[in-house]
Amino acid sequence: MSVEKTFISNNVVRILKPSVKILTPHRVNEKSQNLSWKALDYCGPDPDFKKQKQENMNGSGGGVIAGILANAGHKVLVLEKGSYLARTNLSLLEGRSMDQMYLGSGLLATKDMDVMLLAGSTVGEKGVKNWGTQWKQSLGTRPRIITVDGVAWVAKMGRKKGTGETWLVDLVKSENGAILPECEALEVIYEKKNDNSGKNKAIGVTLAFQNSEGVREICMVKSKVTVIACGALSTPSLLKVSGLNNPNIGKNLHLHPVVIAWGYFPDSPSISNETWPREEKKNYKGGIMTAMSKVVANFEGSSGYDIKMRMSKYSRTAYIFVLERDKESGEAFSPYSVTYKLDQTDEENLKLGLEKTLRILAAAGAEEIGTQHGKGKSLKVKEASLKQFERFVQKESSIEIGKHSAPICSAHQMGSCRMGVDPRTSVVNPKGETWEAEGLFLGDSSVFPTALGVNPMVTVQAISYCTAQSVLQVLKNQKLG
Repeated sequence: MSVEKTFISNNVVRILKPSVKILTPHRVNEKSQNLSWKALDYCGPDPDFKKQKQENMNGSGGGVIAGILANAGHKVLVLEKGSYLARTNLSLLEGRSMDQMYLGSGLLATKDMDVMLLAGSTVGEKGVKNWGTQWKQSLGTRPRIITVDGVAWVAKMGRKKGTGETWLVDLVKSENGAILPECEALEVIYEKKNDNSGKNKAIGVTLAFQNSEGVREICMVKSKVTVIACGALSTPSLLKVSGLNNPNIGKNLHLHPVVIAWGYFPDSPSISNETWPREEKKNYKGGIMTAMSKVVANFEGSSGYDIKMRMSKYSRTAYIFVLERDKESGEAFSPYSVTYKLDQTDEENLKLGLEKTLRILAAAGAEEIGTQHGKGKSLKVKEASLKQFERFVQKESSIEIGKHSAPICSAHQMGSCRMGVDPRTSVVNPKGETWEAEGLFLGDSSVFPTALGVNPMVTVQAISYCTAQSVLQVLKNQKLG
């Protein structure tokens, strides 16, 4: 076998091995139960989940713009690549939900498979799911289109309890909009402007869908304004296939690389005769907890026995992830053609973060701590001397990130079609409109000029709110003209 083939096969195993381990506990029998759940101390999907009030729609960036335009009286049509998933249709099983709600069934990765990419692929995408969030809604997937009086767009958005329960609900209640699921945007259509600028103007989108007989058909939606919001991994490919030639398309990709440390908190009294957290506390129960520290898992083991023992502790194991505001950037020309490398600064910051999280877990009372590195060690804190503890923390946090047996993770993709003031260094202007085509706007995280230091949800919505004001002005000018 050649060196190249060996490299590829080893990396395939590297990324698929933990994925198989993650999905196996979610395989169920005819009663929708799994025998391993009892050993994991897991109660199964929330039995009260389907009793919740259902009033959910779609996405973070595209959803904001859709709601604003519809409330302003414009006719809006959302064309969504994914199928409609109402709350009552959600399985709440991880394996099935990964297939339904994530791009590439949650198994996307960079070309060298060093980074695993989690990109939402539902209506309401990141509003439907996120770290530590119970899935409470869903509708569809990836490229989607909307027409307002002819405003058309493609979107693949969402974040936590975001636009899916706010802006897109407003769209439907306004009676000025509709969402068509299972429609894939193929290409943005242009025409030459009747002036001497030489610029094109977006006039609509071609799309593919399956008719009632299951036959794939292609048609075109005309629009006065087109807004693309497919996400940082998919927006560049749609722009490219639509004939845009800006050399910055697909460049400047940021990923918020993540590594993980864990700590085990037994449900039996410790040496101090106290149980903390309380015995009834489980890592899959309770509200969403997102905290940011300025101090700046994969579940893998060395043997089948080791995996079983660690999984039996799962419900009392806390995970803290280290998220780096990456300085280096990569390229994304499609969801399946992503390149990315950590630079030295990002690497050192992730190592420092691992050191701090191990110390935090120990200080919080964890009796055993470790990292996602499968060949790394774990430490029983209460049995270790201070010298042993320091040696362990320094050794585990100093391992080269690229040599970890599990890939880095990324759930926040940003910046592949950056916003700026110069077409030589950016794809869209400060109003969110592409430099190459009038009436074509972007409404997702791809417009970020740099990586953020926090979850990008609110920033996506804020930028999209401003972009929506620009779209409203364009429509107003068209009406006056």
